[in-house]
Amino acid sequence: MVPFMPTVTSVRIMKTDYKVLVADDEPDVLNLVGTYLKNAGFIVIKAQDGSSALRKARRHMPLVVVLDLMLPDMSGLDVCKSLKSDSSTANILIVMLTAKAEEIDRIIGLELGADDYVTKPFSPRELVLRVKSLVRHVSTQGAKANLIKLGDVEVDRIGVSVRVNGETLDLTPTEYKLLNILMERRGRVVTREVLLDEVWGYDQDLDTRTVDTYVARLREKLRQGQVNIETVRGFGYRIKEVKSPFLASQ
Repeated sequence: MVPFMPTVTSVRIMKTDYKVLVADDEPDVLNLVGTYLKNAGFIVIKAQDGSSALRKARRHMPLVVVLDLMLPDMSGLDVCKSLKSDSSTANILIVMLTAKAEEIDRIIGLELGADDYVTKPFSPRELVLRVKSLVRHVSTQGAKANLIKLGDVEVDRIGVSVRVNGETLDLTPTEYKLLNILMERRGRVVTREVLLDEVWGYDQDLDTRTVDTYVARLREKLRQGQVNIETVRGFGYRIKEVKSPFLASQ
């Protein structure tokens, strides 16, 4: 068991919608770190093995993943590599945890895209401060890059949320990823094949009709916004700003 501080001392921040996924196979570590992060104002998601950590990261799109290196069934390094190599999850911040102190593990983790590295045993209070520091840095340095606007639609890639005329839109993780890609390339045509690859991955048993179905759902949810997801026949879709709210039926 990793030694921790015996009592839970709050590290307060303003209440946020920021999600943090904690992946560790030791229940005591998982629960204590989770408690500290929750007390600091974060929404906490937990995983006890590598495959569930990867699955939950893709489903919930957390801002930060606190990732133990030694996980059952799939190492933390493999989880980190998978997240950073996927365009839809590459912006997730990763803090690696490990009981190993060897420099080679630290180097490999950072080369794979980890944003910070903490060696066990550690103070959970310090870990929370490291997480907060990463959040502040990204919020300050990348605010413009992480807020995409078109008409009255805003995609906040730090908070992983979408607002239409200031009101938060309820989107599924897949709908969010789809809109994020269209907004990144606003004004340009994005083919169904590219969307299928970047949102779902070709390893899944899906076809381009899946894209059409999700675009239809997204259009319905965006119907009050001043944007139009336009169908470009024979190619795919592009999102454009319009002067008055409407949705193209084609």
